[in-house]
Amino acid sequence: MEKQNKVLLLGIWASPYTKRVELALKLKGISYEYAEEDMFKKSPLVFKYNPIHQRLPILVHNGNPIVESLVIIEYIDETWKNGPPILPADPYKKSQLRFWATFIHQSQLFETMVKVLKSDGQEQEKDINKMLETIKVLEEGVKDIFPDDNNVGYLDFVICSVFSFHVVMEEVLGIKMVGSEKTPLLHSWVTKLNHLALVKETMAPNHKLVEVLKVVRQKALKAASAT
Repeated sequence: MEKQNKVLLLGIWASPYTKRVELALKLKGISYEYAEEDMFKKSPLVFKYNPIHQRLPILVHNGNPIVESLVIIEYIDETWKNGPPILPADPYKKSQLRFWATFIHQSQLFETMVKVLKSDGQEQEKDINKMLETIKVLEEGVKDIFPDDNNVGYLDFVICSVFSFHVVMEEVLGIKMVGSEKTPLLHSWVTKLNHLALVKETMAPNHKLVEVLKVVRQKALKAASAT
């Protein structure tokens, strides 16, 4: 029985993509082994289990690798029926959650945040405008599906993983990503998620993220000035 339920997660502690998978595993109560990877020097396991993209996270279930965070979350929900469902049974509701999760993913919102962190001047201003415009579209689009109960699931994991450290970005850059005035829905949603025990025990501490983001920014600006 133990062999049939061997679960390994390869990830990076500061990655929102890794964290959303961890949230799914913990919600389902799945026992798993976690292996921390170096984002700058990936182990041979990454190339073995994800030879096409060499990206993290990677879930390895009984020796079978599953890649891409959204795919992994759906795999977890379909494989382990114990615990709360991650996606609703209703096809329409499920399609709406998938659409907005995909929107966040395909709009490269997190990647744009990283660009903002690493840039300055006009380039940074351009990236900030792109980031805020994407957030504005999201704020308007999810009004009809904003959770009104205590259930946590698919889109919550995506929202939480990307926005839960908005205070960190604000501290490092002075940029408000979400707030009660301009994005009241997202602000309320993220605040609610951040108070959940599941989220508190899973997401990286803000002070550690602040330290990392400051270092990343300093290195990027130093490299840019040297060219």
